[in-house]
Amino acid sequence: MRLLTTKHPALATFGLLFGAVAWGIIWYPYRLLEQAGVSGIVASAATYAVALALGASLFGRSWRQALAHPMTMLPLMLAAGWTNLSYVLAVIDGEVMRVLLLFYLSPLWTLLLARLLLDEPTGRRGLLVIMLSMGGAFVMLWRPALGLPLPQNSAEWLGFSAGLSFALTNVLTRRATHLTLEAKSFAIWSGAVLLSMLLMPFDNAALPHVSLITAADWHLILMVGGILMVTTVLVQYGLTHMRVTRASVIFLFELVVASISSYWLAGEVLTAHEWVGGTMIVAATFFAPSGEG
Repeated sequence: MRLLTTKHPALATFGLLFGAVAWGIIWYPYRLLEQAGVSGIVASAATYAVALALGASLFGRSWRQALAHPMTMLPLMLAAGWTNLSYVLAVIDGEVMRVLLLFYLSPLWTLLLARLLLDEPTGRRGLLVIMLSMGGAFVMLWRPALGLPLPQNSAEWLGFSAGLSFALTNVLTRRATHLTLEAKSFAIWSGAVLLSMLLMPFDNAALPHVSLITAADWHLILMVGGILMVTTVLVQYGLTHMRVTRASVIFLFELVVASISSYWLAGEVLTAHEWVGGTMIVAATFFAPSGEG
């Protein structure tokens, strides 16, 4: 795995693009599992357990470093775990594009957290990002009959919180320069499994008996777990070798993939004011300060 320890700008960009494509379509397998009786929490626990097992078989020695830095690993595990779990739950129950547009307020949170934790300056462009992001969210969410422009249901609140924790995960990843890429990946996989298992007793859906899960469902779980393992490693490589605000711009490709997949697979279409608000959020991301770290 020597390639992953050396800085390759092209590989960093590819890793982030791969992650954007994967997360732009991965909502669909989770919906299929939900329809088969495997809830989002159970499916998250199962798929990330597969990713963790595959990662352990490839990067087993990284556990030693992970255990040696518990004060760094635990916040990263919790932030990454909530990002992935809340994202899965949001795209299962909500409109994919509305969830993602709320998720992609993350550049706003990234700017603020990068200033606080990484001492990266905000500057005039950063202030423009803040104004455009919040303005876009206001336009997209505004419903005169409903009062304040806030997320309208639990799925949208989950998408909103996933974007916030995603920004925190990215900043913590960038800050943890003493951790290897493999150790950071372990934090993400184990964090998602840990939080899923902690929340499983509160899941309204009954835990499916193993015998009721079909071979096709198991194949889907294994496939998604494998994709998650590869995606995590590639994305962590990109985040490790690229400034987080620049990475946020590249991640926007997920919106393109999700808009196509949600239209063709779920027949979802945004309204005019949602397009306007979403465009403002996307524009804000392009104004985010760029450059490699």
